[in-house]
Amino acid sequence: MAIAHLPTQLTPQLITPENFQPYGQVIFPTDDSKQFDLNDAQLALSGIPRFYIMHLRKVGLRFHSLARHQQCTQCLGSLNGKEWFMAVVPDSNPAQIDLTQIAAFRITGNCFIKLNAGTWHAGPLFEEDFIDFYNLELHDTNINDYEVCNLRKLYNLNFELQIRSLT
Repeated sequence: MAIAHLPTQLTPQLITPENFQPYGQVIFPTDDSKQFDLNDAQLALSGIPRFYIMHLRKVGLRFHSLARHQQCTQCLGSLNGKEWFMAVVPDSNPAQIDLTQIAAFRITGNCFIKLNAGTWHAGPLFEEDFIDFYNLELHDTNINDYEVCNLRKLYNLNFELQIRSLT
């Protein structure tokens, strides 16, 4: 698909463990007595982990860049059951991002996501005034493991999520 004909309006799909698998994992609540298995977050945190609550003000539903972290997985989830969105592209060579593979997901407030190392992502995206997110990554992820692909600069592209009711 030529870049000039690439659709820039994305309709997010409701996230499930199956449809999010190419990008990471979706983790839903489980009984405390359940033993560790492949449905638990498969983390790669070689270094000092950082677990914190990230306060984000309204960011909207548009994006023009994708970021990734190649040295660790990253876990994100909203507090207070708030819904949010994420756009993702599978891990790739930086010069070879396949923009036709951009997928957008609607993430309910009863789960968190674990991004695979190297997954390109835009978000969290939302229209609320603010949302607090818990974030698990390495203590220096945003300093030493933060690569950005600016789609506006490279391809003159901006993307926007088109939200439809789930009912």
